[in-house]
Amino acid sequence: MGGERATRATDDRTALRVWVARPLPAGARTAERVAALGHRPLLAPVLDLAASGAPPPAGPFDALVLTSASAVPAVAVSPLAGLPAYCVGARTAAAARAAGLGPVQEAEGDARALAELIGGALPRGARLLHAAGRERKDEPGDTLAARGYRLTVWVAYAARPLPALPGPVAEALAGGGLDAALHYSRRSAATALGLARAAGREEAFRRVAHHCLSADVAAPLVAAGILSHVVAVRPDEDALLAGLDPIRTDSDAEASPGLRPGLERC
Repeated sequence: MGGERATRATDDRTALRVWVARPLPAGARTAERVAALGHRPLLAPVLDLAASGAPPPAGPFDALVLTSASAVPAVAVSPLAGLPAYCVGARTAAAARAAGLGPVQEAEGDARALAELIGGALPRGARLLHAAGRERKDEPGDTLAARGYRLTVWVAYAARPLPALPGPVAEALAGGGLDAALHYSRRSAATALGLARAAGREEAFRRVAHHCLSADVAAPLVAAGILSHVVAVRPDEDALLAGLDPIRTDSDAEASPGLRPGLERC
């Protein structure tokens, strides 16, 4: 199959060279997990996350909405730290608890589940503050607004693309030394493609097996006609990293039908 390189490390136990394009500090944790699986991570983020410096809105607010752990540091040093925090998934919830936010509630990993969690816990009309990045999706905001919640967005952090493809990645692509890449956000995937193109490494980039957290994350690669993909069956890291293991019929990674027409699982 076209994504065959992603499973090269199965029978002969040869480790895969895996590009972790995820921003720090989460990217470092991911690289550690990749190494623990017996593969060789290349940690080289394409986005730099930093606090926006924008002060939080005055409020008052009834609860926080957190769709990324990247917002937690800004919240933790603000007057909002004691509000109930509704988090998109386990990683964000863990970061919120570690920072002393709370009480913390966690959803099952996506915006729809987060909207359902809030809908079951808070009355309509509740005042919510979404601490988010400068680039963000419409959800869960659209669903919450449609259900009568009053949602205010605070741009707590921003992701800035690197000016050029990281040197170690450029070298690895030039030498055919990358087997797989891990993508955790749509913007990160799009940025990685754009930087590879600008560096003259697009053809090599296309030959890498791109493992994406969700079909939404993979969308920029789909639009570019890049066919070598594995999309996690659930939007969490365990499912994503399972795609680096030998592919089995009970694997937690599956091919996206939009990316691999005719293949249900790879």
